[in-house]
Amino acid sequence: MPVVTVEEKGPVSIVRINRPDRLNAISSAVAVELQQAFQAFDAASSQRVAVLSSVGDRAFSSGADVTDLPELWRCIPNVGFRTDKPIIAATTGWCVGGGIVVVMMCDLMVSTESTQFYYPEAKLGITGGMISSLVTRMPHKLAMEVMLLGTKVSAQRAYEVGFVNKVVPDGMHEAEALAMAETLVDSAPLVVATLKRFVNEMILPIGPVEQMARTGIDLARVRNSADLKEGIAAHKEKRRPRFTGQ
Repeated sequence: MPVVTVEEKGPVSIVRINRPDRLNAISSAVAVELQQAFQAFDAASSQRVAVLSSVGDRAFSSGADVTDLPELWRCIPNVGFRTDKPIIAATTGWCVGGGIVVVMMCDLMVSTESTQFYYPEAKLGITGGMISSLVTRMPHKLAMEVMLLGTKVSAQRAYEVGFVNKVVPDGMHEAEALAMAETLVDSAPLVVATLKRFVNEMILPIGPVEQMARTGIDLARVRNSADLKEGIAAHKEKRRPRFTGQ
């Protein structure tokens, strides 16, 4: 059974984490498959909007799977993948640890009344650091309370401070996210893409771990390139390299 599923409703792609038995914990496979799903969404000319959700009602995600720690950066919007198309997070139940990092990087968010945001890493003695960007998406003091004290934040409180766009009854998060998506589908895609790019590239500051992850991705692309192999081969064979930019 796939740990990530994709359902296409016309031009809207619903991407769901599919590990309800593990409260949708993000394992290595989940991180990779989310990354691949969103890369495919970005490349598909027929798809205009994505909804990021999960299977079951107990948790959007309980965070990183401690029994199979993922490369979490892979499934973080604007880090592990980039797209100018809008992504709407749809949450219910627990949204914990890395789950918060994922949804805070989406463009819009709908949460059910049962949603609880919780970042317990300071109590566990571990952090990937990307949560620090929460202070650019939530009032500073509340973000620090979430990160340092592990305070649980309800959907209603998150809505009041602007972290969530809409709070809906349990079970209605995907329906409301789809309604938002339909509005976006009727909007000019060039305008939507341009405004999203302006916000992400020129207005929202990039956190240190986000920058480190992006730099690592760029360097890995060079490290794994055909040009590097060609350069080494040409050096050994004492000839001019034939680079292709690949």
